[in-house]
Amino acid sequence: HRVCSQIWGAGPDPPHPSAAFLGGPGEGPSCGAGLGWASEGVGASGKNQRVCHAAARLEMGSLWEEFNRLGTEMIVTKAGRWVRERGQGVLRAGGTSFPPPSPRRRMFPTFQVKLSGLDPLADYVLLMDFIPLDDKRYRYAFHSSSWLAAGRADPAAPGRVHFHPDSPAKGAQWMRQIVSFDKLKLTNNLLDDNGHIILNSMHRYQPRFHIVFVDPRRDSERFAHQNFKSFSFPETQFMAVTAYQNHRITQLKIASNPFAKGFRDCDPEP
Repeated sequence: HRVCSQIWGAGPDPPHPSAAFLGGPGEGPSCGAGLGWASEGVGASGKNQRVCHAAARLEMGSLWEEFNRLGTEMIVTKAGRWVRERGQGVLRAGGTSFPPPSPRRRMFPTFQVKLSGLDPLADYVLLMDFIPLDDKRYRYAFHSSSWLAAGRADPAAPGRVHFHPDSPAKGAQWMRQIVSFDKLKLTNNLLDDNGHIILNSMHRYQPRFHIVFVDPRRDSERFAHQNFKSFSFPETQFMAVTAYQNHRITQLKIASNPFAKGFRDCDPEP
């Protein structure tokens, strides 16, 4: 809770990505544009020096782009629910049976970033959240293989954040290797009590990644707007679904996901 307060202050909701770099004077001289790889926004003026030069590079960018061109879909399911997914559900053509999918699904592609520009000796917390891309609900038109708006969005699901399990850690540790959010799980169960990310199916979302400097000052909440930096990668946008709608997404997930080897091995010989 203290870290959340550091990031967004007393307000109930995280800011829109475009507001990620707004704030008052920073600690020490204001920073200019981030160094190294591209980071979100024009610059980081007013940010604490321990975050203003932070930069993040999305890993597996070409795979994310490939999914994005098709319209990425991520599965969300309720606890205990069996789901029939096209090509990889409970039943497949020929009657072959498979176990039910996990009640809460991990993202694939996995969100992974390589960080630079952190203070090696400072402590940082890394976390993610997900924001709706618009105020619409969608349906998939199979005849045209496209998503169509189908009315107003459902009431927003409870806002949650996912903390990287290694948080907090020194900047040197975060920069030493690729940071992977492979433990993050998605659900559409509004009553979920496991801390998973709750999303509405048939709604579009943008994942956001946040770097938070753990400010040791006793009045650190006064500097909340200075101590974090946020990143959004447009190619990671996705539609939350309870079953894959676009068969090309199913095919690409099976072809590129190392955990889908069983589905590839079961495909009939051409």
